[in-house]
Amino acid sequence: MRHKLQTLTMAAAVLAVVAVAIRSHPAAAETARVVPLPAIDMPPGDASSAVVVLAGGCFWGVQGVYQHVKGVTNAVSGYAGGDKKTADYEVVSTGRTGHAESVQLTYDPRQISYGRLLQIFFSVAHDPTEVNRQGPDVGTQYRSAIFPANTEQARVAQAYIAQLDQTHAFKKPIATRIELDRAFYPAEAYHQDFLVRNPTSPYIVFNDLPKVADLKRLFPEAYRTTPVLVSAGQPSR
Repeated sequence: MRHKLQTLTMAAAVLAVVAVAIRSHPAAAETARVVPLPAIDMPPGDASSAVVVLAGGCFWGVQGVYQHVKGVTNAVSGYAGGDKKTADYEVVSTGRTGHAESVQLTYDPRQISYGRLLQIFFSVAHDPTEVNRQGPDVGTQYRSAIFPANTEQARVAQAYIAQLDQTHAFKKPIATRIELDRAFYPAEAYHQDFLVRNPTSPYIVFNDLPKVADLKRLFPEAYRTTPVLVSAGQPSR
């Protein structure tokens, strides 16, 4: 199902999407829980900045969550997994490009670790047991995936998934894919900061604001009230 709109004037269409979501998933979206931290994490090192790309369904919600995480200095919605020429919302929405709606996180390893970012990803940002869908959104573009910046990030992510599966942190196996060596392409400008700019959108209210609330409730030490915004100066299309 295509859930996002090219213009915000199509309120009736949005409400129709929400109605379908409620019928299909009467208990909104995902059930948040705190999963254990990774037993293996990236060492902080001396770098003040690092990057990872995460995909967990609609990028509006994933971006919205991480914009409220301390130590994240930028969160950009975009596409990863396919070619540059198909990194366009209309084309990606066909589900035939190999792209996943993704969010590129830039963070300060001195303030928050890669492992803590992954813990939040698996705990509140999405349901990692869903295959090619999240909530009302269906298709390969909504898959759960981690696009590591390097082999060490990939190793930590793989070990973490194995850890969570072995300890039965979820009732079903984790479906998250590790996709190394995939480029990230920023999404169109109207997708950036969407949750912050449209907090009364029915889709956001039903699917994504609960995730931000879960972040504040379950990870109060990592939560910041004022979100970091792409519109504050970071590039996007």
